[in-house]
Amino acid sequence: QVHLTESGGGSVQPGGSLRLSCAASGYSSSYIAWFRQTPGKGREGVAFISPSGRTWYAESVKVRFTISQDNAKTTVFLHMDSLRPEDTAMYYCATGCSNPRYSDTCRLWGQGTQVSVSP
Repeated sequence: QVHLTESGGGSVQPGGSLRLSCAASGYSSSYIAWFRQTPGKGREGVAFISPSGRTWYAESVKVRFTISQDNAKTTVFLHMDSLRPEDTAMYYCATGCSNPRYSDTCRLWGQGTQVSVSP
């Protein structure tokens, strides 16, 4: 069983940067995806990375966010630059997804980490 633990959230001003981490305990050969959720809305796909390093980004975060993984493929990072107030959300990582762009296809989730962007 793979367990996911997110960290790295916090409060920043617009234009700032944060790096989120998703640590996977237990072996995982599956895609790792990041999603975000604001109150009253569903979880929106942000980015994912395959074990081979293939990546995908939502249009709203392209260029600003970068997903990467360590060599051991046990930790996935989401580096977020040029943060905007609309990036404020709870960020979750997930795995075991039949389609890592869509949250309802993912089986395993971390507990989430809050990102708040405000002046």
